[in-house]
Amino acid sequence: MINYLYQEQNWQTQLSNLVTDPAELLELLQLSPEQLLSGALLASKQFKLRVPRAFVGKMQLGNAFDPLLLQVLPHHLELEEHEGFVTDPLGEEQANQQPGVLHKYKSRFLLTLTGACAVHCRYCFRRHFPYQENLPKQDDWPNIRDYLVSQPDINEVILSGGDPLTLSDRKLQLWIERLESLPQIKFLRIHSRVPIVIPNRINDAFISILKNSRLRIILVVHSNHASELDDFTCSQLSKLVKEQITVLNQAVLLKGVNDSADVLVDLSYRLFDAGVMPYYLHVLDKVKGAHHFDRSPQDIDDIYKAVLANLPGYLVPKLVREIAGEKNKTPLFGVSTF
Repeated sequence: MINYLYQEQNWQTQLSNLVTDPAELLELLQLSPEQLLSGALLASKQFKLRVPRAFVGKMQLGNAFDPLLLQVLPHHLELEEHEGFVTDPLGEEQANQQPGVLHKYKSRFLLTLTGACAVHCRYCFRRHFPYQENLPKQDDWPNIRDYLVSQPDINEVILSGGDPLTLSDRKLQLWIERLESLPQIKFLRIHSRVPIVIPNRINDAFISILKNSRLRIILVVHSNHASELDDFTCSQLSKLVKEQITVLNQAVLLKGVNDSADVLVDLSYRLFDAGVMPYYLHVLDKVKGAHHFDRSPQDIDDIYKAVLANLPGYLVPKLVREIAGEKNKTPLFGVSTF
């Protein structure tokens, strides 16, 4: 269970005191350091371990196969080369119109405001993304604004990263106000894992920013397993729902983490307890270093059929894959669609 010490800390304190040493993470979980191979240390050098202590507090002591631990602990298998697993699986380099801007879909426009994350998920499709070359600077806003105005079909902006909720409330409000100044923008979507790994990020100031915006706000959180959603996390998410802010969840199907119908069914019900609606279940993006999380199309199809058979339709997330160059997420059901 979560250490209640972290519920008393503000989110900035938690964000500045992450676990970044694999040996410390194993020690906190009462696991033998011998289980950390030299290859795993090298994997951490290539893609650094970052995980909030509050999230570590949700992991099971002594369990080397804890589903939350497997998502964040560097592994020597990340160093292997596998055909089809590449550094830019979604073709975002081509969609990167200017610093901070990704325009892949007709009506939606994505801003990568920061390269920072509260947690480094080992399957992250942007683990190789060149953030430092793409972060929008203060004087980039006029160019971004002009681009939006030149694309009148865009009515929704997605704040992404990195994780936009690692930004201060002041910076977040500044970007929201900029977008509010453009009449064509009706919707603002925020994609973030922070409310799951540092629930204290959902504070009164943040809620006030969202509920006082003229934009229709949709917060899309990222939770893969019901164990991530302890009572405190659910109560924090419920605060947003009570303020009429739409909260959705997207998950990734991951081998060893949530690749069973029972686990996915439990996740949907637990999300619903917090007022969060299941949105997407993503098939793993084929990013270099994440092959060990992959499942075969047949396995995925079987798992999803069992989910359909055990959940009411409103709690079934859409099974999708993102394909580079396509104008929308590709729905998957039936092996032939893979």
